[in-house]
Amino acid sequence: MVVSMTGFGRGKMEVGQFGVTVEIKTVNHRFCEFHIRMPNQLLKIEANLKKNLATHIKRGRVEVFVTLEGQAAVNRGVHIDWEVLDQFFHYITEIKDRYSLTGEVTLQELVSRQELIQVEEKEAANEELETLVLQAVSLAKEELLQMRLLEGKALETDVKANIQLLQERAHKVRQFAPVVVEQYRDRLTKKMADFVGGQLDETRILTEVAVFADKADINEELTRLESHIEQFFKILLLQEPIGRKLDFLLQEMNREINTIGSKANDSKIAMEVVEMKSLLEKVKEQVQNIE
Repeated sequence: MVVSMTGFGRGKMEVGQFGVTVEIKTVNHRFCEFHIRMPNQLLKIEANLKKNLATHIKRGRVEVFVTLEGQAAVNRGVHIDWEVLDQFFHYITEIKDRYSLTGEVTLQELVSRQELIQVEEKEAANEELETLVLQAVSLAKEELLQMRLLEGKALETDVKANIQLLQERAHKVRQFAPVVVEQYRDRLTKKMADFVGGQLDETRILTEVAVFADKADINEELTRLESHIEQFFKILLLQEPIGRKLDFLLQEMNREINTIGSKANDSKIAMEVVEMKSLLEKVKEQVQNIE
C-alpha cells in the first residue's frame, strides 16, 4: 500500500472555559523524526503523544503544534516580595528621620511598584486538560492519515504508469538485441569483402562476431531489469512501509540500465536507454515521498 509522507491534520476540542488545538504536519524524511511544540505543563504527556503517533507513522518528519486557549489554562496569583518591601519601607522611614522630611508613604505608592508586588500567571496542570489534548491529537491524526492515503493513491497511479512505460521500453530493447549482432556481422562482412576483394575468411568473421556478441550480450541485464520491475509491482501491494524497498529497487534498475547502455552498440537501444533513465528519474522523485 502506498502512503505519502506528506500530510496535514487539525483537531480541536473544547470543554468549559478552555480549548485545545492540535496541528500535525508531516513531510518526507529518511527516518521517522518527531518535533513537538507544546506548553511546558503538557511535557509529561509528550511520550504518550509520540507513542500514539508512531503506531501509524513509520517514516517522515512529524511536526506537532499544541495550542491552549481560555482562562483555565493558567492560574493567576499575586506575589509580594516581603523582604524587599520591608527594606523599602525601612529606608524610606530612615530617610525621613535623617533629613527631617514630612509626608507619609501611602498604600497606593507601595502597590504601584512592580518590583514589590506582581501579578503572576502559572500554567495550570490538570488531568482533564491532558485528556483533552490527547483527544485533539487523535482527531488531527485521523485527518492527517486520510490525507496521506489520498496523496499515496495519487503517487501510486503516477509511479505505476511510469514503471509500465519502463517495462515496455525494456521489451523493445529485448527485441532489438538479436538484431544488433546480425547488423554487426553484415557490416563486418562488407568491410572485409571490400578490403580483400571478395575473398572472405568465414572463420575470422565468425570469431569476430562471436567476440562482439559476447561483449554486447545484454540478456542477463534485461532479465534482471524485468525481474526488478515485477518485484516493484509486488511491493506496491504490501501492507507496510515500502518507500525504502522501492528506492533500493530503483537503484538496482538504474545499475542494469547503465550496463545495457554501455554494452549495446546500437543507436536504437541507446535511445531506449535514454528514455528508460528519464522514466526512472521521474519515479525516483515520487518514491522519495512514499513512506
